[in-house]
Amino acid sequence: MLRPLFFIVPVVVAGLLIGWLNIPGAWYESLVKPGFNPPNQVFGPVWTALYVLIGLVGWRVFDKTPDQPLRWLWILQMGLNFAWSPAFFGLQNIALALVIILALLATLVAFSLRARTKEPISALLFLPYIAWVAFASLLNIAIWRLN
Repeated sequence: MLRPLFFIVPVVVAGLLIGWLNIPGAWYESLVKPGFNPPNQVFGPVWTALYVLIGLVGWRVFDKTPDQPLRWLWILQMGLNFAWSPAFFGLQNIALALVIILALLATLVAFSLRARTKEPISALLFLPYIAWVAFASLLNIAIWRLN
């Protein structure tokens, strides 16, 4: 029963650490944002909940199935996920962040399509993550276009 925590805790901690190291500051506040931009206080709780799901899916993929491509897709999405904040907030590079988030979205869709038959519970657990990353992609596109 504790085995999932070996994925969930490191994913949540890493996500929180990356968020803490890449806090939106004056540069982000100065950007023109679209009307559908949520308040800043929404992002932390949403990402924390998503990181719990991502960790749970990681455990399921590495514990419940021997499918190597599915495992590699999980690792790839994790790397892309963790690369977005440093690109956007750290480097203040909206275009690079956009490339990263679109690659993340494509990886999540590929993961879910493969997981449908190999690990269907993981495919379902990733649906909120896909929805949020799709929304965040639209937000990133809008910020890029407005600035």
